Amino acid sequence: MLDEVERWLERRSWSAADRPLDLLLAAKRAAGERGTVSVVLPALDEEATVGAIAATIRRDLMSAEMPLVDELVVVDSGSRDGTAAAAAAAGATVVRRDDILPRLPAAPGKGEVLWRSLLVTRGEIVCFVDADLREFDSRFVSGIVGPLLTEPSVQLVKAMYDRPLETGADVVPAGGGRVTELVARPLLNLHWPRLAGFVQPLGGEYAARRSLLERLPFPVGYGVELGMLVDALGLVGLEALAQVDVGVRHHRHQDGQALGRMAAAIYRTAQLRLARGHLVRPRLTQFDRAGSEFVPTTHPVDTDERPPMRDVPEYRSRPAA
Repeated sequence: MLDEVERWLERRSWSAADRPLDLLLAAKRAAGERGTVSVVLPALDEEATVGAIAATIRRDLMSAEMPLVDELVVVDSGSRDGTAAAAAAAGATVVRRDDILPRLPAAPGKGEVLWRSLLVTRGEIVCFVDADLREFDSRFVSGIVGPLLTEPSVQLVKAMYDRPLETGADVVPAGGGRVTELVARPLLNLHWPRLAGFVQPLGGEYAARRSLLERLPFPVGYGVELGMLVDALGLVGLEALAQVDVGVRHHRHQDGQALGRMAAAIYRTAQLRLARGHLVRPRLTQFDRAGSEFVPTTHPVDTDERPPMRDVPEYRSRPAA
């Protein structure tokens, strides 16, 4: 198994610099409809960052000289700040999560937004980018779209990057990705060792062919990235998966309790895929100090998944791209 992972790393791990933009544009034009690209930013209260991300994508990848991206969609999942206005001002199409598939009440969670976004995008390549990134570089898009334009056998591409932990003036160079190192990486290495070569298995920046995405179930919450990776391995095999180094990822970091809830959702996603069995207690109790006491708060752990999009009648009946 180790030899297989090492061979995969040699064949399916690249740098964004390996594919210059002019090469990608030529490949896109040669691909025709199969090379259409949609970029989706799932957003909740990201006024501070979403506009700069959208503006960078529009400037670098949607100009007359470099029309690599065909559409840029921000799906707003109920922001209470100026997220929608900032995204629209930067040139993105803004869609409210609750306006997509209104017959089905929306579940809270990132995976829910990504799943619904398939109904309001038309590209045959769909690229997801988190909306809380700072110092955003358009290589986060072009880098991961590149192999899908130039390698016909590749179906899904994850971004890999350095992920410093930045808290005020303090920076720990490799301190980010705590849930990855403590939960996701051990799970993958122990149960799906063929996926052990992914540097950032939980990263929110990845691109895939629509023909794959529409066949995958989507965990509604934080387990979506791990679930997608595991399920894609089962559907298309390791050689159809790849990763690209795009540099350094700067973003907002969650507190310890939020990370605990993320970890529980990811573990639950893995548990379902391991056994499809019964989750005995789909809740997580955490503690806060209040004076001389610890006060418990119990949170539900995401237990829902959305079906493959190709099974949704509204998706099957949508106008052709």
